[in-house]
Amino acid sequence: MFQNVAANLKSASAFRVGETLNQKTIAEKVACTGVGLHTGEAVQMVLHPARPDSGIVFVRTDFPYPVEIPVRPDSISSTRLATTLGKGDATVSTVEHVLAALYALGIDNVRIEMDGPEVPVMDGSSAPFVHLLRAAGTFEQDCSRRVLKIRRPIEVRDGEKRIRLLPSRSFKVSYAVDFAHPLIGRQEIREWKIDAAHFEEEIAHARTFGFLHEVEALWKAGLARGGSFENTVVLDSHAVINREGLRWEDEFVRHKVLDLIGDLAVLGMPLQGHVCVERGGHAMHQKLIVAILENPSAWQIIEPATGDFLGLDVIPFGALVRATA
Repeated sequence: MFQNVAANLKSASAFRVGETLNQKTIAEKVACTGVGLHTGEAVQMVLHPARPDSGIVFVRTDFPYPVEIPVRPDSISSTRLATTLGKGDATVSTVEHVLAALYALGIDNVRIEMDGPEVPVMDGSSAPFVHLLRAAGTFEQDCSRRVLKIRRPIEVRDGEKRIRLLPSRSFKVSYAVDFAHPLIGRQEIREWKIDAAHFEEEIAHARTFGFLHEVEALWKAGLARGGSFENTVVLDSHAVINREGLRWEDEFVRHKVLDLIGDLAVLGMPLQGHVCVERGGHAMHQKLIVAILENPSAWQIIEPATGDFLGLDVIPFGALVRATA
């Protein structure tokens, strides 16, 4: 499907999503404990270094035998309220915050062992996971990174919601939200170039949020059992009711960007393209991923270190590509 025309790819070195052209894993094991936002269950999460080309893999250790759940599109089992991955009866939910941290810091391979069904919510942002990964350090591996380079626009729509994915020399995000709430209204971020430093300073600390009437409905439905003012920005009809208040006036749209980055991590490699989102969310992010897989002529897999174009056989989600062809 792809021809080796590396001689014409003079702009390959412009790609800067990661800090290196080689794959990375963490330098040492690290762990954290907490409760799941929706299940309310206590969970321990242990991150281990992993070999090159193994990708990110969640492992449920609380089954009779450990169940490995690879982070890839065909593992997505639900996008209701959060992104959930699964394999058979084993699932891991609310994966987007830790995946966003891994993606932004350029960590390609890690094994994440969990003794429960949901990633700990921590403070509702990615910042605790960034701190954890910084403590672990990184190890550069002797294997080139692969990048999904967008060649032609891809678009998905659902009523007023839409996402366009455009060619770009780097990974950029534009995102807009529009809520009928006096404190939010329309918030917009335009052409943010996402790298590790920008993510850590401007995105990682943005927390998940919800409206009081919706939170109360979730509690009655047996959901959001781990939610609290310590991990969720809660709004009544007029204002934020958390004592801390907001970390930014536009913390809401920043958190949506965080979720997008975490959801895109299921592609299994960095993205070189400009993602433009209007009123998105987990379900729309998943629609974009499906559209990417259904349009292989709109993108290429490259190794920026060499400029080589690679075939579909190197894609970790190849089985899903074949299924949607």
